[in-house]
This record gives sequence, C-alpha cells and structure tokens, in this order.
Amino acid sequence: LTGGYEERVIRPLTEAFTAAELVQMMTILQNAQADLYRSASRRTDIPAFYAPWFLNRLREGHVLVPNPFDPRSVSRVSLRPDAVDCIVFWTKNPAPMLPRLGELDGFKYYFQFTLNPYGKDIERNLSSIEERIETFRKLSETIGKERVVWRYDPILINKAYDTRFHCEAFARLAHKLSNHTERCMLGFIDRYRHICPALDRQGIRPPERGEIESMAASFRSAVADSPIRLETCTVKIDLSHAGIPGGPCIDKDLIERIAGYRIAATKDRNQRKTCRCIESIDIGMYDSCPKGCTYCYATRSKENAVANNFLRHNPDSPTMIGEPCEDSGIRDRPAHSLRNGEHSLF
Repeated sequence: LTGGYEERVIRPLTEAFTAAELVQMMTILQNAQADLYRSASRRTDIPAFYAPWFLNRLREGHVLVPNPFDPRSVSRVSLRPDAVDCIVFWTKNPAPMLPRLGELDGFKYYFQFTLNPYGKDIERNLSSIEERIETFRKLSETIGKERVVWRYDPILINKAYDTRFHCEAFARLAHKLSNHTERCMLGFIDRYRHICPALDRQGIRPPERGEIESMAASFRSAVADSPIRLETCTVKIDLSHAGIPGGPCIDKDLIERIAGYRIAATKDRNQRKTCRCIESIDIGMYDSCPKGCTYCYATRSKENAVANNFLRHNPDSPTMIGEPCEDSGIRDRPAHSLRNGEHSLF
C-alpha cells in the first residue's frame, strides 16, 4: 500500500475499528495486492535520511516492510533488478544521494522533488532554499530533467503565506528551475485530523476557491515561456479549465519513457478516486522523518518519538527502523517485471 491510501482512508478508520479489525483489513488488502509498484517513500524522506540503508537493501536484494498497524506482520519485498521496473523517490533533499547515484546503475528511477518557498516556521529542518535549488539543478544535470519532477506542495494559506506570496514565490522558483524539469505537480493542504492542532496554531488553512483560481492563472503565466507543464497532484481540485490537468505522481507514461518499454500497469484501486497514480508498494515507515514540517501527514507521534525512531535506525538492518520483532511473521510478496504484460513492483 502507498502512503496515500493509508493516510486518507485507513488512518481515519482507527477511530471506528479496533486494532485487531484494522490488522485483519490490512492483511486482506496486502494479500490482494501481490502485484504492485514501489515508492520510496511517501511516508518519509529516504534520500535525505536513509540513503545508505536503501542502497544496502538494493545490494541485498530485498527489504522488510512492517505493517503500519501490526509491526509483527512483515512483508519481504524484492528489490532485485529483474523485479523492479522503476523506483520513485520522494524527497525534499536528495543531496546525500548525489555522490552515490552510480550505485543505482541497472535500475530505472525518477525523483519527486518537493521544493517550497516556506520558511523554518513551516519547514523547520531544511537547508536554505538556495542550497536546495542548487541540489535540484545538480540532480537534473546528472540524471536528466525528465527524471526530476518538481512538487510545489502543499499550497497553504495564512497571514505570512497569502496568495500574493505564492504567486511571486512560484514565479521565482519556476524561473530558476525552467531548464531543469519538465513538470510541476501542484498540491493543496489537507486538514488531516492529527495535524489540525499544529495548523491552527499557525493560522493555516486551505486556499479558498477564488484564491486557487487566482494562483492558477498566475502560475500558468509564470511557466508560459518555459518547458514546465503544470498538473495537480489529484483531480480533487479541478483546474483543467485553467489549462492545468490532474496528473499521476507514480506515472505510467513517464515510467515507460524512462524504462524504454511498455508496462502493464493499472490505476491504484486503493487510492482515492481523484488520484491517477498506478498501483505501488511503499517501503518506508511512518513517524521516521526528522524534518519537522508543520503540515506532514506521515508523522503522528510527538517529536521525541520521531527522534527515538531515527536513533533506532541501523543502516545494516533489513527494516528501516530498528530490527524485526523476534515473533514477526515474514511473508514474501510476489514480484515480477511488468514488461510485456508481466507483473512488477516499483
């Protein structure tokens, strides 16, 4: 399962079902989804904080992924090149991976690179925007601009970050990235119940419809003379009338372009109807990202819990955080290439 389904569907169910019922539901879903793609990771920033571990797992050929609701239920997910058509990285800072990209030889991959203009009041533990722009450029020059997707996400509103701020900041970023990416995914803040207190403390709200329309027109104008095409992360906010269609983040067309062959992949039926991503397995873990972003849906625990999880990380472990429980039930997830109509994982 990808983080999208868990964060928007499974997590709200925790108040309606017992833990045992949720574990049973997750097991049924996992067994039904033997043939999915890999995502690394919507739940945390693997390139920024767990790159050595991930590269170790590539060499070992598999990773162990605990069930988010039952750590004793563990899936062994193959990372063999013949079972992986493409890897999708999600990150705000891939700098630690730049000198080690050669270790990905033999794999197809691309990056979803979130680059927002917020200050440390919102994204507390990030390097300066100038440093991240330079990292974006270096990554693009190394692997090709088609393989670095810019995410301007999430768009949120408060006194400091109003529509005027976004219009001006987006235009500056678009100008600096115009020769280094082909696509920008736009996303809007969701008020997940567990992050509402943090959002409210900073007066953060989703943009209203009129504000969205104003920003859409401004963003379109900002990229009019560049190769960057705009898409919304989901079609929940429909901007197709403004020339901004909804698009997939885990994108079949882009994967086929990178891989050089056609794949048999379908829409992820466990994502929201408005999501256009193809099916995937996420190999990350929740409550493991130290960036401390106010809007983060993947962090439910307090800061000290995240810090403790990070301290438990062992780059040589088969799991991202800690070690498998002694009484873990480990099962293999079937994995085959989707090339020529076969099955696969990303």
